[in-house]
Amino acid sequence: MMLFKLSLRNLKKSFQDYTIYFLTLVLGVAIFYVFNALDSQGVMQAVSASTREIIELMLAMLAGVSVFVSVILGFLIVYANNFLIRKRKKEFGVYMTLGMGRGSISRILLGETVIIGLISLAVGLVIGVFASQLMSILVARMFEVDMTSFTFVFSPGAAGKTVVYFGIMYVLVILLNAGAVSRYKLLDLLTAGRKNERVRMKNPVLSGILFVFSLGILAYCYASVLGIFGNVNQNQMMVLIGLGSVGTFLFFWSLSGLMLRVVQARKGFYLKELNLFVFRQMNSRINTMVCSMTVICLMLFLTIGVLSCGVSVNQSLNAELEELTPKDVCMTKSMESGEKQSREDADKGIETYLSGEGFGLSEVLREGYTEITSYTLPGLTWESTLGASKEQVMEQFPMLDWTQREELVPLSQYNRMAKLYGIPTYELSEDEYLLLCTFDSMKAIRDMALKAGASLSVGGKAYTPKYAECQEGYLSMSSSRTVLGIFVLPDSAFENGELVPYCNYLAGDYRGDSDEERMDLEERIETATKRTPIYVISKMALRESSVGVGAIITFIALYLGVIFLISSAAVLALKELSEASDNRDRYGILRELGADQGMIRRALFRQIGIFFLLPLSLAFVHSLFGVQFVNRMLVLLNGGSQMEAILFTAVFIAMIYGGYFLATYLGSRRIIEE
Repeated sequence: MMLFKLSLRNLKKSFQDYTIYFLTLVLGVAIFYVFNALDSQGVMQAVSASTREIIELMLAMLAGVSVFVSVILGFLIVYANNFLIRKRKKEFGVYMTLGMGRGSISRILLGETVIIGLISLAVGLVIGVFASQLMSILVARMFEVDMTSFTFVFSPGAAGKTVVYFGIMYVLVILLNAGAVSRYKLLDLLTAGRKNERVRMKNPVLSGILFVFSLGILAYCYASVLGIFGNVNQNQMMVLIGLGSVGTFLFFWSLSGLMLRVVQARKGFYLKELNLFVFRQMNSRINTMVCSMTVICLMLFLTIGVLSCGVSVNQSLNAELEELTPKDVCMTKSMESGEKQSREDADKGIETYLSGEGFGLSEVLREGYTEITSYTLPGLTWESTLGASKEQVMEQFPMLDWTQREELVPLSQYNRMAKLYGIPTYELSEDEYLLLCTFDSMKAIRDMALKAGASLSVGGKAYTPKYAECQEGYLSMSSSRTVLGIFVLPDSAFENGELVPYCNYLAGDYRGDSDEERMDLEERIETATKRTPIYVISKMALRESSVGVGAIITFIALYLGVIFLISSAAVLALKELSEASDNRDRYGILRELGADQGMIRRALFRQIGIFFLLPLSLAFVHSLFGVQFVNRMLVLLNGGSQMEAILFTAVFIAMIYGGYFLATYLGSRRIIEE
């Protein structure tokens, strides 16, 4: 009981020292609960069946991510706890001098660990429960769920999972604490506060060589991911990740040997105010934390990457959805015979085919629905129309099928469909053609051929491009701009019988006025076309799919981004607080030498600022190239503006990382001024 009271008194006395540790634990518990309580929210009961399937997939993925997150938080808790124990070595030495055994010290630590763990768990769960209600509103908005029946929900399952995961972590911490205390020697504990930290001066020549070498490695990795040396496959990507990690490690290792030398060479700056003290301290920090700085830099890089790419992908998935889905439904049917359909069925249009199955489209679609047919020309393939740009395209998109046939459509039929969709119609002379393409990367390639005036031969007649670049337009609805190329020619080009029917397109609006009515009509169409060669693309399905994928990416990006950012900032904060405690006497000596309070505070601010900015700055440079690489890999999403994603990521990092920096500075200032 006496030891327990001592644990309580120690916590009260050093509560401010535990602030960062406590804050990190609370945030970790709250975030863990929020993302594991999504399935218990009331809005989940109001979503449609298809949306529910998407959400269940998201929850399954988040469950897997939670295991990874728990490992990261476990390492963070152990790391933080080790710093706190090191800070209290002298206190433990006094206990042992007074006759207290190592077992009693371990029990004191056990009491403190359990108390702060229980408080953190309780506070974190309370915050998590309220935050999960806000997350529920976010989910409802993303999936357009009616919130009129919203109720406050507590998830016992998520709370139980949180308690179990953090309980396992704390058992590990307790065991490590007991092991750490058993290894300490009394003399080391009593003299811990008086030991001077040696500033190890590395060979400047070796440091300079390795610094240049690290920059060379990183430059090679940057150039590779930008495609300067060709496309990067999966195996090469793993090699580049390894090289980038090595380059980052060498950068920090060599920097610790160069930074002090470079600053010392600038006497006017080095001897100004307390810069001498600041940079010698910084050199010592980086020397002892090369591996940690490397890991922190890479984690910050991942934070910037997953947040900016996650937001960007979500925007790209939803930005043009409304524009590209002007009608309720679009159906396509191949007009080629094969294993899936006979020649007789292939010749039938969509409406004719469904009529033969006893289903009348006029029963479910409003008047004015339109059906058209596209064609192919034997021998006219992507390869034959790209001309001189063929090799460039093949290098950029090695997985594409270059024998794929080009699709052609009569001008009058295209204009009928365009009028239905409400998109631009066109006019052509008898010897002209135009090319529709909305896929940015392919459009740039196709424009090269159009600017060169590439002609198209149909039925022995040559057609030249009316426009020197691809035009906007499409035949089938989609959630993004993915039209790789559709040739529009005058109707006369299709009269000689050389062109072969390729695909039927039919689009229109449902007869229903409400969402429920349209959903019922959509189910009727899906039932009627289930065992047919007709493929149905509906506005509602595209919206749910797009929103669902965007939600999965957004939530996983937020989950990982928050954890990586908190972990990185917490490690830096704990290291600085520990160093401030160890260097309290040194700051006292500075005061005795005549340094005023303002000068000391500015020196502390610069020191902590440099310490926080170093890994963040290199991570930012990494992300400039890494995000571009991810966007190239996700090229099917057709890009989009990155500004909003960049601003969101910057604000997010400024709030959390900047918050930890400010808390660290204030905590360190309090320690050195005690």
